[in-house]
Amino acid sequence: MRMESDSFDELDLGLLDALEVNGRASFSRIGAVLGVSDQTVARRYRRLCAEGGLRVVAVRDAQRLGQDHWTLRLRCVPDSSPAIADALAKRPDTNWIGVASGGTEVILGTRPRSPGARDDLLFGKLPRTPRVLEIHAHQMLHRFYGGPSGWLRKFGVLSDEQVAALRTEPDPARQGPARIGPEDESLLAVLERDGRATYPELQRATGRSESAVKRRLAALLASGAVYIDVEYDPEILGYHTDAALWITTSPAALHRVGEALAAHDQIAHVAATAGPSNIIATAVVRSTADLYAYLSGPLGHLEGVQHLEASPLLRRVKRLTYQRPVR
Repeated sequence: MRMESDSFDELDLGLLDALEVNGRASFSRIGAVLGVSDQTVARRYRRLCAEGGLRVVAVRDAQRLGQDHWTLRLRCVPDSSPAIADALAKRPDTNWIGVASGGTEVILGTRPRSPGARDDLLFGKLPRTPRVLEIHAHQMLHRFYGGPSGWLRKFGVLSDEQVAALRTEPDPARQGPARIGPEDESLLAVLERDGRATYPELQRATGRSESAVKRRLAALLASGAVYIDVEYDPEILGYHTDAALWITTSPAALHRVGEALAAHDQIAHVAATAGPSNIIATAVVRSTADLYAYLSGPLGHLEGVQHLEASPLLRRVKRLTYQRPVR
C-alpha cells in the first residue's frame, strides 16, 4: 500500500490507518505514534477532510444490535438512476450507495431501525418510486469482514506496536449488551455528524455532565453497539475501481468461501446474505485490469463458487455520509 497522489504522502496514509484503529485518538497521541507533532497531524487531518473526502463518524452496528441490514439492487430507467440514488442518499438509514451497470442500476445498503421502517421502504416508497423497474433485496445474515474492521488494516501500514499504542482497550465492566436507548439519541446525533466531537461539545448537546458523557460513550463503544468509522476517497490511494460482487456458493461451501474472501486484500466488505445470491462483497482495486485479475485469479480459484456477477460502480454517491453534488 502506498499513496499515489501529488497532494498526499505516506504520512497521510499513516494518519488514515491510525484513524481506522482509533477514530477518536487525540492528535497528540497520533503524532506520538507517527513521530510528528500534533500540529502536523492536525494540519494533515484538515487537508484530508478538505481534499481527500475524509470523514470520521459514529456508526450503529446493526449486526450487534440485532437489527436488519439489507443490500438493495434497483434496476432503473437509465436517466433516472442519479436522481434516485441522490434521493436515497439523503435518508439516514442508507449507506454505501452507488450507480452501476451503465447507469441502469442503483446499489445501496440500508439499516432500517424497526420492522415498520423496513416495510415502509421495501413495500411502500421504493415500489411507488417512478422509473424503478425491479428490486432485488438481500438480507445480511452474517458479516465476514467490514463494519468495525478497517480496510487499511489489511495492508500493515502501521506496525503492531503502533496499533497497540493507539488502541484503547475496552473496560470489561462496560462490556454489557449492545443497546441504544432513547436517552442516547442526542449523543449519537452529534457523533454521527462528527465522530471526533469533543466531550464539551457532547456535554452541551446532551445536557449531561462531561463525566456522564464519557462513561456512556465508552459503554456504547465497549458493547459494540456503536463504532467509529472512517471514510475517504480511495482515489487518493490510487484505487480507482470498486465493484459489488454477487456470489453464489453451494450451502456447504458458504462459510469457507466467506472466510477466504475476508482474507483477500481486495475485499473491503463481505457478508453472507439471504436473497438471489448468498454472498455479497465489495472489491476495491486500482484498475479494471486489476479487477479482472482478481476475479479470474484469487476469487475464481475458490472451490465452491458456483456463480459470480460483478457490478463495477460508475459513481459513488454515498459511503457513510452524503456530500450533496454540486449542480
